[in-house]
Amino acid sequence: MSSTAPAPRVIAVVGPTAAGKSDLGVFLAQRLGGEIVNADSMQLYRGMDIGTAKLTPDERGGVPHHLLDIWDVTEAASVAEYQKLARAEIDRLLAEGRWPILVGGSGLYVKGAVDHLEFPGTDPDVRARLEEELTLRGSGALHDRLAAADPEAARAILPSNGRRIVRALEVIEITGKPFTANLPGHESVYDTIQIGVDVARPELDERIATRVDRMWERGLVDEVRALEAQGLREGRTAARALGYQQVLAALAGECTEDEARAETVRATKRFARRQDSWFRRDPRVHWLSGALADHEELPARALALVERPVTA
Repeated sequence: MSSTAPAPRVIAVVGPTAAGKSDLGVFLAQRLGGEIVNADSMQLYRGMDIGTAKLTPDERGGVPHHLLDIWDVTEAASVAEYQKLARAEIDRLLAEGRWPILVGGSGLYVKGAVDHLEFPGTDPDVRARLEEELTLRGSGALHDRLAAADPEAARAILPSNGRRIVRALEVIEITGKPFTANLPGHESVYDTIQIGVDVARPELDERIATRVDRMWERGLVDEVRALEAQGLREGRTAARALGYQQVLAALAGECTEDEARAETVRATKRFARRQDSWFRRDPRVHWLSGALADHEELPARALALVERPVTA
């Protein structure tokens, strides 16, 4: 980079699944001299490649990618642990004069990496009681309770995500405040610019359906079968990943493979709406149209935005 180039800052490329974040992140890294820090909670898992649309080594364009493939599928995800790992990578890259480019649609992970976010402690007794209730009554019943106690948290957490529902209810009980009240405002730890990739809903829905079809063609069922042998079904977080949960149900004979594929499309569309809603609430996100994500306009606009001397 020339001596007149802007000093490296943290870039967060965010938005819903299938919007084109990964390719944009690679482009920015190549142009700016940066490296990618993964902020997709399911791409942290080893072997979960096809169903998470993890870029292949060739698709990474020679750009180093960090925090991919670091957890076994049996390990429960932890935003607090991710925060430590992500900030270590960001600090190292900034110290080396390189641009850390955070890429992913896991809103709480992005927030944990770049914002002032402290995690309330845990209470083993409360957690055990809630987990027992989850086993007995199911995640839907607990999600209804969460919706009554903290509607905003319930909107952000899928009704099927029992682990996150339990954690939200635990925090509410421990702190006496809504779970979302424990999330800070929009205060960054780093000089950060957030770029949201915006794709109109009809086009995004079409992209999602195409992506799911491609996942099946590339061997998602075989990938899930292999991971099942490694303990995927017992993984409290990984087993609930979109696509993986549905294929596991098909392998167990609970539905047909075609039904699993159709449900993966439906569930992914719902999830994309939740992702979009989460990031829309943050006024710091600069939204750029992803309709031309395969052409030069989106990358050029993103690069111009990054090179402007502004703080988001």
